Amino acid sequence: MLLPHRNLLRASVLWGGVAVAAIWIPAVLVVWEAAGALLLVVALADAWMAVRRGNPLQVERRMGQVWPVGVEQKIHVHMKPVDGWKGRRLTGEVFDHHPDTFVASGLPLSFTVASGEWGEPVYRLTANERGDHAFGVVHLRLESPFRLWRTQYVAGEAAKIRVFPNFARVAHYALLATDNRLAQMGVLRRRRRGEGSDFHQLREYRRDDSPRSVDWKATARLRKPIVREYQDERDQQIVFLLDCGQRMLTRDDALSHFDHTLNAMLLLSHVALRQGDAVGFGTFAQDQPRFFLPRKSATTLQMLLDATYDLQPSTHTSDYLAASDLMCHRLRKRSLVIMLTNLRDEDDSTLLPALTQLRRQHLVLVASLRETGLDKLKGTPVDDFDEALGYAAAIEYLQARQRQLARLRLQGAYVLDTSPMQLPVALVNRYWELKRGGVI
Repeated sequence: MLLPHRNLLRASVLWGGVAVAAIWIPAVLVVWEAAGALLLVVALADAWMAVRRGNPLQVERRMGQVWPVGVEQKIHVHMKPVDGWKGRRLTGEVFDHHPDTFVASGLPLSFTVASGEWGEPVYRLTANERGDHAFGVVHLRLESPFRLWRTQYVAGEAAKIRVFPNFARVAHYALLATDNRLAQMGVLRRRRRGEGSDFHQLREYRRDDSPRSVDWKATARLRKPIVREYQDERDQQIVFLLDCGQRMLTRDDALSHFDHTLNAMLLLSHVALRQGDAVGFGTFAQDQPRFFLPRKSATTLQMLLDATYDLQPSTHTSDYLAASDLMCHRLRKRSLVIMLTNLRDEDDSTLLPALTQLRRQHLVLVASLRETGLDKLKGTPVDDFDEALGYAAAIEYLQARQRQLARLRLQGAYVLDTSPMQLPVALVNRYWELKRGGVI
């Protein structure tokens, strides 16, 4: 397809200006006719050379096939002339047909490629939705030899990618854990009073050790004080119960509440697996709920990614009683069940019976997401009557929420009320608290 270049449009406007001058100055008419004929000949010749040349570029999109949601990625568009091309330098623009829901910056890309060389312009792309996504072909606009036309071509190939929950935070956590610097990301490991339940090793007595931990047989054999060291009990089961209902579609930033819960689940799964615990999950408020049996193999984290990357919240209302039925029928061993949801006071009719059913066999932690807009509204000055009404409604809602959380605690459930952004670290800290406290 031939498209006029801005240089051709400028020349046409200039030629039109000469025509206006010829109205008042008859001698300019000859110049106008000659300029028009020259412009026509050059434009036709330039168009013929551009069409005859065709597309001399090979285009290849270079990017990863696996992306974390919400993380900006670089897309390299590698271009080089086809073998045997001896023409002059090529200039133009390239536009990549990325998925519509992605946010791009830097398109269209300008490029210049000389004969025997190659170019690789780069643009940035952010995926805001998990799941399977597809790229279309690449569109090129090459400038003609005299830069009066642009020829448009289709190049490259379609491609598919998979967008996963954000595992970058897990990698960051792993590095901090290796360097023993967990506090940098807010994860606190407090020393536990007393001892764990699993024997770990024998070691020499230290000044702050309890006399009850002395192993008298080993002490007599080695003729120096030896103590038994215990560790937190391993082989526990952590099972996440993911709410996929309509409330999880809420967005306080670029990610939905559901995406924040997946990131938190992924981080805590990594932590629990390092502690020797098994991890699984179940979903509810879906047409076809999923269930992932708890396991603790070396590939469990990757299996969790594969099982959740295409999960999306639905428009269904959350039925907590149906979710508890799923857990009770599929889980035989006592587990820590972590319910990730967004609670409302009208949920008590199904939530409280569900907790009663779950607590007969399992330990339950309810992690409820709090909308950040309410916190911002509390800190906003009130200047008129409408703002006062909004402030009063927000306070009433938050008070009702606190009463509901208090009822959950009376039911024997552990409760975590936090914002979506703070959920990953807050959830890990609560896990450490329960683990170190000997609750699980």
